[in-house]
Amino acid sequence: MKRYAYAWITLAFFLVSLALHWLFGWSAYADEAAQHGQAADTAGYLHEMLRDTFENWQSEFLQLLWQVVGLAYFLYVGSPSSKENDDRAEAKLDALIRLQAGERGEEIIRELDSRFLRHGGHAMPHGHGTDNVVQGRE
Repeated sequence: MKRYAYAWITLAFFLVSLALHWLFGWSAYADEAAQHGQAADTAGYLHEMLRDTFENWQSEFLQLLWQVVGLAYFLYVGSPSSKENDDRAEAKLDALIRLQAGERGEEIIRELDSRFLRHGGHAMPHGHGTDNVVQGRE
């Protein structure tokens, strides 16, 4: 529960705001029907609220969701351009390890690449929580 607290709070905000939107929408729909001397019917209300909800969903929520989730996904997970700086840093670190470790440099790099699942120049977040000190080096 704690691990996903942000998602639960966001879901709660979303559901409360959706419920309030529909509640106040009914009030406005009933008032408008009364002004025209008609009784408010649920079929007309349902049609109007679904339309309004979809318009709001489309213009606000989907746009924001796409900006946040899409940007996070493409920037940090899937975009080759987001990995360029990581690859550069990895190359620099590999060069420093080779300089400092001498003959054992390539072995240390292979151990690190294996432990952190580095393939194609980009490390995955793996190996944390284990002893991250390379054997023989402290």
